[in-house]
Amino acid sequence: MYLKVLIVAFPKAQVLDIAGPLEVFNRVAALRVGQGYRVQLASRAGAIPTTSGLTLEPARRLRDIRPGAFNGIDTLMVAGGAGAIEACADAALIKFVQQAAGKVRRIAAVCTGSFILAHAGLLDGRRAATHWSHMAELRTRYPSVRAEEDAIYVRDGEIWTSAGVTAGIDLALAMVRADFGRDTALAIARDLVMFMIRPGGQAQFSSHLIASRCEGGRTAKAVAHILNDLGANLSIPSLAAMLAMSERTFLRVFKAELGITPAVFIDRVRTDAARRMLETDRCALAKTVAAACGFRDEESMRRAFARHLNVTPSQYRARFS
Repeated sequence: MYLKVLIVAFPKAQVLDIAGPLEVFNRVAALRVGQGYRVQLASRAGAIPTTSGLTLEPARRLRDIRPGAFNGIDTLMVAGGAGAIEACADAALIKFVQQAAGKVRRIAAVCTGSFILAHAGLLDGRRAATHWSHMAELRTRYPSVRAEEDAIYVRDGEIWTSAGVTAGIDLALAMVRADFGRDTALAIARDLVMFMIRPGGQAQFSSHLIASRCEGGRTAKAVAHILNDLGANLSIPSLAAMLAMSERTFLRVFKAELGITPAVFIDRVRTDAARRMLETDRCALAKTVAAACGFRDEESMRRAFARHLNVTPSQYRARFS
């Protein structure tokens, strides 16, 4: 059984959004006799200039793929890249994606390819992922999309979306696992020297990376205090007093420097700390982890995991410990 995958790209696409999934898919045939994927690259207008400077030559043009031929395609995957927003204005491309919906078994997008699916109306009311730096724009442009911040990848029915760059490999590995089993996916991950197969619930980036935005800034002292002492009094009045600011000024400056509110940041820091404990200490009780990371109780930790990782602490431990 060979499943046909059509990767659609456009001018200023990201090479790794194409090459990463392509490598994953093409390695299946080497592991399974008579099984795997047949992958083709397609574009609307011929050669594809990418953001890396490479120009890719597609095997097919979209105009040559008639609606009646969609049934031969198992998976339609739309690449991402800097040209995704411009590609949304390509009526022929959007129409092609819309026509494929319901005719192919599965539709996917890597990184900003999610914008193209959203523009085609395929993500209305659905959960979806994209690169963290484009999340706000996705929400603004397409408010009906249930954008999941930080997710590595998201599967909502027959629609799959992922974060950017290497997350396209995670998405492809998840598809291989669904199609050909866990052992095949793990073998490919090892072959590609991947650290592990990351389920979609793992965050794109940590709170420490968010904190780096304020280095040398007015809130740096408060941020360092939060990171270093999760059990301390981290109330807004206490943090504002530490910086000799009014509460209103502190909230405004914090949001300007870090892009999120202090409450959300503290919630993420605590969740990150709990993640690390769950990954490394199999014996620690949930209530012990919650207390060590500054949560009020186990239930507040469970709600934080649901907000930021879309899994429960016990599910996270089972996946990553």
